Amino acid sequence: MASREQLEEWTQRWLQANKDGEVAGDWKLLAEFYTDDATYGWNIGPKEDVMCIGKDEIRDVALGLEMEGLENWNYEYQKVLIDEKQNEIVGFWKQVANKEDGTRDEIYGIGGSWFRLNDQLLIEWQRDFFDFGHVQKAFIKLIESGDLTPTMQKRIERSMAGEQLPGYYPLGQSPVPIW
Repeated sequence: MASREQLEEWTQRWLQANKDGEVAGDWKLLAEFYTDDATYGWNIGPKEDVMCIGKDEIRDVALGLEMEGLENWNYEYQKVLIDEKQNEIVGFWKQVANKEDGTRDEIYGIGGSWFRLNDQLLIEWQRDFFDFGHVQKAFIKLIESGDLTPTMQKRIERSMAGEQLPGYYPLGQSPVPIW
């Protein structure tokens, strides 16, 4: 097990890497925090779950495809809880869209990431949670105001056309359970 101090240092590195990803508009650099066989999943509403298996799929799908169109977004961590007895960390964040006119739209509700780290301080699994209804409402508002990025607009169009996106599974059928 990692010490409390090691987990606190890891948390600071993770938070800084997230900020670096936000500045660059590219979160793929976070892939180095994961084990080769890590899993990263979340629920995407009443019909689907997303589950990425392995560092490569996490980099390419969760940190790549899923973040395309969100280059102007911030995930501002509000609180981080550390459990050194289980090597687990939970971070609570806000999702904030920075609009071209300088204003910001924040998705209402609680969002967060729950991590389990191994003894080498690499993420074995990560599960994200957020209020899908409020996310959906925020995207509708961004579409109506014309503030949706062209990349995100294309992603939504592909999804609406029924294109199967990598890592998406019917509710409860992902190869690794959400819980």
